[in-house]
Amino acid sequence: MSDPNTLEVKILEKEYLVACPEDNKPSLRQAADHLDTKMREIRATGKVHGTERIAVMAALNITYELMQNSQSIHSQQSLVEDLEKKIDKVLGGQ
Repeated sequence: MSDPNTLEVKILEKEYLVACPEDNKPSLRQAADHLDTKMREIRATGKVHGTERIAVMAALNITYELMQNSQSIHSQQSLVEDLEKKIDKVLGGQ
């Protein structure tokens, strides 16, 4: 019987037991599924061989996507702040 604070995930046909609090299990399973999908996509290209290399490429791709999303969010926050300043300026002039 496995520890109730562990989650079994399957990535590229290999099973892993990961320590995880009960309330985080759905998110961790989703992350593992995302990683598995990315790794399968990379493997399917036939350009990268070996599980370790596939994992590194998947991690690099996911990190790049995360950084792009973070930059996009930062840009959107800046736009919102600029709009708020303009609104405050217009409303302050009344």
